Amino acid sequence: MNCLNKIQGQARLKGVIDKLRKQGGRIAFTNGCFDILHYGHIKYLQDAKLASDILVLGLNSDASVKRIKGHKRPANKQLDRSRVLAALSCVDYITVFNQDNPLKLIKLLRPDILIKGGDWEADKIIGAEFVKSYGGRVLTIPYLKGYSTTGLIARLKDG
Repeated sequence: MNCLNKIQGQARLKGVIDKLRKQGGRIAFTNGCFDILHYGHIKYLQDAKLASDILVLGLNSDASVKRIKGHKRPANKQLDRSRVLAALSCVDYITVFNQDNPLKLIKLLRPDILIKGGDWEADKIIGAEFVKSYGGRVLTIPYLKGYSTTGLIARLKDG
């Protein structure tokens, strides 16, 4: 698949996911800003892919990153972030969402597995109760200490 074909609008992606699910595919969903891609992100996404047949990544829009991370972010625009993530073999599909959290998107896609990093407390994972309500499961992947975009930006500023 051409990596740019991995980037889909939400409605179209819903149709693709429904078709893949009917074919027996296990659909996993994760989300994030992925502003400056680093090894912590790569390891996380590779581990998420291992738990599923199809890994869908919900990418925060530029506007939502700005609301969540502050007016100086994102460092990279959503189209650039989408294209970089689409080049990763472990990511099957990407869709951008504009809300501050992915609940609406999770409800639309109804993933079999909801995945978040271990830095999230299990009871605070957005969409977890919804996914569990139809028999899906929630998975946390251990956080890789020392890797964060905020920390990377701070180190770059310090020279």
